[in-house]
Amino acid sequence: MKLLRYHPETAFGGQSKEDALKSSVKKALDPEKTLTEKDKRRIELASEIGEQETARDKFRVMCAENKLAAFSLVVILIFIFMAIFAPVVAPYDPTKQDLIHRMQGMSREHIFGTDQLGRDIYSRMIYGARVSIAIGLLPTFVSILIGTVLGLISGYFGGVVDFIIMRLCDITMAFPSLLLAMVVMYTMGAGIINIFLALTLVSWAGTARVIRSQTLQLREMEYIEAARSMGVSSFAIMFRHILPNCLPNLIVLFTLNIPGSILSESSLSFLGIGAQAPMTSWGLMVSDGKQYLFTNPVIAIAPGVAILILALAFNFLGDGVRDAMDPYLSK
Repeated sequence: MKLLRYHPETAFGGQSKEDALKSSVKKALDPEKTLTEKDKRRIELASEIGEQETARDKFRVMCAENKLAAFSLVVILIFIFMAIFAPVVAPYDPTKQDLIHRMQGMSREHIFGTDQLGRDIYSRMIYGARVSIAIGLLPTFVSILIGTVLGLISGYFGGVVDFIIMRLCDITMAFPSLLLAMVVMYTMGAGIINIFLALTLVSWAGTARVIRSQTLQLREMEYIEAARSMGVSSFAIMFRHILPNCLPNLIVLFTLNIPGSILSESSLSFLGIGAQAPMTSWGLMVSDGKQYLFTNPVIAIAPGVAILILALAFNFLGDGVRDAMDPYLSK
């Protein structure tokens, strides 16, 4: 005997829910037609269930009620678009040096001027967005994936497994994340791949704790007990029944953790153990321009402001997603 999932088409006679319900409602509004028992059951079931709120509906609500989150999403998409199409958007080669026109101020030819080697600052910022955004997204996604799997295993099985995983979380969270990332970077050496690994290793513990606490609640629910009594495997229960109920929290965690990864990458690059020349990132640009703060401050201020804007945009978007996903706030 298999446990079949409920599907609206099954409850509405093989038709789509919308078509079947519209047909029954038309009959109810027409005094010349009589309702069958099936029509009555459809209308009664629809009134009990109500209209399910889809992800598109939640997105529309977020954009309508939280203008700041919607504007932040537009800003993020603009940054991502510029990073993807950097060869088209950037007016100059970011690595091309022109010592004759070094340290120029803002002008039509160079929107943010040129740096100490005559390179166009605006072009370097566009290419630097590739590194900063990629380091913000990829390590965050991988760390959340690792934290989710470990949190599910810890919360569902409990016992010794739970003790070992939670003690690893305690050890990871006992160190400041940036300090631990610096230790990892000094051990493995500078470079983009090592930044990716370092930020992934220091960011999974928070997600594991959140998913563990939610798993502890969900594993005692009646539908989990029913699945367990019917012989459904533990991993099927975790990934088919428990994990879907954790997705709203994971989406919120993903959007809120991205700014931390961007700032960590910028900090590591600023300290000289992140991105290395000729590759460029916003943190490395701030580091290169700090000695020219009194002669040409745009070299350091422009990428610093870009870091600030992108981090704020992800924070505001994360707040908006949290408000839209939280059922208590939506009520």
